[in-house]
Amino acid sequence: MQALLSLSRAIDRLNAFVGRHAIWLIMAATAISALNAVVRKAFNYSSNAYLEVQWYLFAWSFLIAAGFTLLQGDHVRIDVLNHRLSKRLRVWIDVLGYALFLTPLCITLLYLCTPLVLEKITSGEMSPNPGGLLRWPVWVAIPLGIGLLLLQCGSELIKCIAFLRGQGPDPTEPRSKKSAEQDLAEELRRQQAGAAPLTH
Repeated sequence: MQALLSLSRAIDRLNAFVGRHAIWLIMAATAISALNAVVRKAFNYSSNAYLEVQWYLFAWSFLIAAGFTLLQGDHVRIDVLNHRLSKRLRVWIDVLGYALFLTPLCITLLYLCTPLVLEKITSGEMSPNPGGLLRWPVWVAIPLGIGLLLLQCGSELIKCIAFLRGQGPDPTEPRSKKSAEQDLAEELRRQQAGAAPLTH
């Protein structure tokens, strides 16, 4: 079990790293959007490439951060019912959800999308819009994001089983005592100061 918990911690670190840095994709999309608006108003010029790169970055940000969302426990739950149940029952529900629903869903999506993404890469698919971009870079985010989510699903499953066996911490406890906004503000301050990134 300890080897599996070590694997779980490694997956958690990977998704924490990805999640903390995905915010920069949103920031880049916002900056490009603002620049595009200024150029359009000031010089009466715009490009489909500007518009497409915005949604490329947005798509990448939420797809690759799906595993981080699961790590933080920020995915959708029916809290009205969930908090009325005993802790062990809640963990058992999570085990069943991860094993019977989320894992098969991720595997099915990877099975279906990977050949399609490879086809997009080999064909060099371009946007049909004038001045548009290559399409395969945004397609790559789909299997990557699903893969990270599948890894995190495995990590959460390990933590739940460890708890049920009395060998791990309570996975129903809040992952972070601070809000996501507070964590982000602290991380940005650390990066500006050149300190080591915050780890969970």
